[in-house]
Amino acid sequence: MLVAGVDIGAKNVHAVLVEDGTVSASATVPSGFDQEESAERGVTEALKVAGAARDELALVAATGAGRKAISFADQTPTEIAAGARGALALYPEVRTVIDVGADESRAIRVDGKGKVLDFAINEKCAAGAGAFVEAMSRALEMSLEEFASISLDSTQVIPMNAQCTVFAESEVVSLIHANTAPADIARAVHDAMASRVAAMVRRIGVEDPVMLGGGTALNAGFVKSLSQALGEVEITVPERAPFLGAEGAAWLAWEAAKAG
Repeated sequence: MLVAGVDIGAKNVHAVLVEDGTVSASATVPSGFDQEESAERGVTEALKVAGAARDELALVAATGAGRKAISFADQTPTEIAAGARGALALYPEVRTVIDVGADESRAIRVDGKGKVLDFAINEKCAAGAGAFVEAMSRALEMSLEEFASISLDSTQVIPMNAQCTVFAESEVVSLIHANTAPADIARAVHDAMASRVAAMVRRIGVEDPVMLGGGTALNAGFVKSLSQALGEVEITVPERAPFLGAEGAAWLAWEAAKAG
């Protein structure tokens, strides 16, 4: 039996296939204006990787910001439900799940069985999501990968006071004109973002072990800043961290298909 989970985000669509109780394939495609078409492309790419046909899918679960726009989805679990189930699959020991995507961040506290005990969402402040770092890296004319890496070389803490992306970009430009080292600017951006995410996480309480998922989990500079913002908490980043929501949706689909 083959099922699919698809996570429709603001920047990317992630798709995961589960076949006979095992993750068999995954794929990532850019999100487009047409969310359903983007989701279909994601599932199609994953099916190509698995060497499977579309009509072999017994069930499809869609999550993410665009989940309600997907007419071919049999289930539409919330980002919280999918994130909790995905975290259980990626890191069974987890108790605090932090999920930072391009346009939204979430914190979920779970028990030993992956049951959601509490959660918080930051969906109104761009400075608490991955798009914030991307905007600041463009201001420094760096790739996102270079921006993330260079912040690890910072030797100076520089507070960034701006509360939104527009004003923060002006602040970054001012730092550039003041000949501030690019590494210190990059760190300041990550620290500012991490402080907002940490404040959200503290609303539900931080319980070890802690894991970080979402595309921003691949940013080592942000991971370091977040760890420090939470009081030097050890943060685990699973290998498949960007697929947190899609993998959770896939396992929810698998469990539903097994139950008939």
